[in-house]
Amino acid sequence: MSDEKNIEASLSTLILSIASSAAMSLGLAPQPGTEKVEKNLELARFNIDLLLVLKDKTVNNLSQDEQRFLDSVINDLQLKFVQQK
Repeated sequence: MSDEKNIEASLSTLILSIASSAAMSLGLAPQPGTEKVEKNLELARFNIDLLLVLKDKTVNNLSQDEQRFLDSVINDLQLKFVQQK
């Protein structure tokens, strides 16, 4: 039997997955496997834009908690992106 935990597919998991990619691209977290910290602002911007598309396409379809979480993640990443420039 595997010791790996099952990850539930959910909106928050999707948001965190995209946000993690953005954070790695901003140089805020190491790349898995290599543990290298590398910046790629173009990829970071792309991932932030993906979250903005998700926000736009889910208008009036999210709970208040989901909306606050998505807004918070986007705002945090946008601030960190601007600080990297």
